[in-house]
Amino acid sequence: MVRSTAAMAAGLMMLSHQSIAQDTDSSSSNAIVVDGTTFSLNGASMSYVFHANTTTGDLVTDHYGGSISGGIPSPREPAVNGWVGMPGRIRREFPDQGRGDFRIPAVRIRQTAGYTVSDLQYQSHEVIEGKPGLPGLPATFGESGDVSTLVVHLYDNYSSVAADLSYSVFPEFDAVVRSVNVTNQGEGNITVEALASLSVDFPLEELDLISLRGDWAREANRERRRVEYGVQGFGSNTGYSSHLHNPFLALVHPSTTESQGKAWGFNLIYTGSFSAQVKKGSQGPGETLTSPEAVSIYSNTGIGGMSRKFHRLYRKHLIKSKFATSDRPPLLNSWEGVYFDFNRSTIKTLAEQSAALGISLFVMDDGWFGDKYPRNSDNAGLGDWTANPAKFPNGLEPVVEDITNITVNNTSSDKNLRFGIWVEPEMVNPNSSLYRSHPDWALHAGPYPRTERRNQLVLNLALTEVQDFIIDFMTNLLNSADISYIKWDNNRGMHEQPSPSNNHLYMLGLYRVFDTLTTRFPDVLWEGCASGGGRFDPGVLQYFPQIWTSDNTDGVDRVGIQFGTSLAYPPSAMGAHLSAVPNHQTGRTVPLEFRAHVAMMGGSFGLELDPGTIQDEPAVPELIALAEKVNPLVLNGDLYRLRLPEDSQWPAALFVAEDGSQAVLFYFQLAPNVNHAAPWVRLQGLEPEARYAVDGEGTYSGATLMNLGLQYTFATEYGSKVVFLERQ
Repeated sequence: MVRSTAAMAAGLMMLSHQSIAQDTDSSSSNAIVVDGTTFSLNGASMSYVFHANTTTGDLVTDHYGGSISGGIPSPREPAVNGWVGMPGRIRREFPDQGRGDFRIPAVRIRQTAGYTVSDLQYQSHEVIEGKPGLPGLPATFGESGDVSTLVVHLYDNYSSVAADLSYSVFPEFDAVVRSVNVTNQGEGNITVEALASLSVDFPLEELDLISLRGDWAREANRERRRVEYGVQGFGSNTGYSSHLHNPFLALVHPSTTESQGKAWGFNLIYTGSFSAQVKKGSQGPGETLTSPEAVSIYSNTGIGGMSRKFHRLYRKHLIKSKFATSDRPPLLNSWEGVYFDFNRSTIKTLAEQSAALGISLFVMDDGWFGDKYPRNSDNAGLGDWTANPAKFPNGLEPVVEDITNITVNNTSSDKNLRFGIWVEPEMVNPNSSLYRSHPDWALHAGPYPRTERRNQLVLNLALTEVQDFIIDFMTNLLNSADISYIKWDNNRGMHEQPSPSNNHLYMLGLYRVFDTLTTRFPDVLWEGCASGGGRFDPGVLQYFPQIWTSDNTDGVDRVGIQFGTSLAYPPSAMGAHLSAVPNHQTGRTVPLEFRAHVAMMGGSFGLELDPGTIQDEPAVPELIALAEKVNPLVLNGDLYRLRLPEDSQWPAALFVAEDGSQAVLFYFQLAPNVNHAAPWVRLQGLEPEARYAVDGEGTYSGATLMNLGLQYTFATEYGSKVVFLERQ
């Protein structure tokens, strides 16, 4: 039902008339300017201009890029020779199927008679101050001073199908947020075979495509390739946004770098399967299908500038949680420390050891539940969300009381440990009371066998009764004890779907569950997880302010994973933990300080190990205290990726406070550097004339730090440094 990629239009483009002159600034009053049927969407450094052709009713793109003013030169009219007609040679805002355009359509509707031709023409428009929400779907939000919305109404006179195109402009971030409603106003049934949240035709020029690919434990690998002739794209058919391909892409000029050049970024606010081509759905007369939102951001300051705009937009206008930019306590998660092997006594000891190190939040991971089918391994218990009586004979409440009465060490004021817990509500083991009672609740396709992964099946959240079951047991769990944190996991993709439309209905059900629970429990810190980064997407971020970035906790691998994820997503949203060595995923041994420094670059810093194994490490409390000092800058600051791990063995990143008063540099060395000069790292984002006190280095001008830089050396591989800067 969604298409997250942009359509490339080759050849010269034609306009039927000249666009009007507009001055552009970041004020909301100038965000949308309409002259007749010409529409100018304006940001601080961006203009998006299109018009309705008064003859054909088609919406035609005039410009999407840097700010423009004055008249637009009319492109030369292309020669219409061969098989491609005029509709296939112009820059169309919402290309439909047929009528001479052989490119991928933004919408394909199959009529009752079977044909898929549409003729959606401009009818009217309206401008709305602020931004309406989307029914049942996550969406960006903002007041009238933050965002303005243009809705363009299209209509097909032959089929009585209407389409409403929504363009919401956040001028401060050079962002245009798109979505589409398709409504059947006719008498017969129609089938929507393809519907793009956003479609953009670019003029003929050389462009590169940047995307994020990977798999379990190696998420968010940056892929950059030239845009060639023919269809290029990617997607997910796992049922979720997936580790394999993230619903993000950027188009950049070949010369564009992190800090220079033009970049267009696109991100789909959706957690389900997505595709560059077709996703099916069906509807009858009078019904409306709403696409998820797609965010489009323009940057004239390189890929890094694009990322910073995404980060600010998402922190301020996507993440609803009160924890979006504050109160992320350093935590210890029990998983890699003890796995399933624990009881009340074990858990209390782990919590006491954690608090002694300065940890503020203790999280009890998988293995705490199941009665008739106890959760002592991953082959039983999912769906039976009651405390395992063998481990916790008196239930959870005494355990939580034990932990929340423990005083945290090394804090400026006495405070008690918080308690968090792991759940996987969307899943069920066949070995469970829930499955025995409701086998029909698991996803299945008629008589076909139900494919298990990790010994579990997926509950069908398209069913209201399943949604209600999850809402009820989570409500009872959170009301049963003083639980302040939930880790919501999801450890497999979808296989047997009962119908093509079920995946989208599942997502609508999931969002209802998320919305109900986060609204009901706003003081709970929620973390999303899907075998790591399998659902690191804007749809989840609407409800959960942080997501577990990867099950791979290896410090060296995590540098690349976190840098890649930051292309679209704010570091404030990343869960990142210091784990034991040799690492449980890679077997690599990396120094404690390096592992901790990498984890500090995530908004949720934590430990993923047995705290008893590091009780005698004097550096651990100091590193936890350093993480707490760094955290406000990671949560609220602007990220500059100074050097990328795929390009250099000295990756570096700088976080600069929004007011410019502070900054923190993370600097790493990945390999030995024997008998060789050490490089200098040039900073970015500072004020050239201001002076900055650098940790133990003296005071220097911003110009010196950006044009000359700082130099550090390390005696061995896996060296790291965290450096604070204060504006004087």
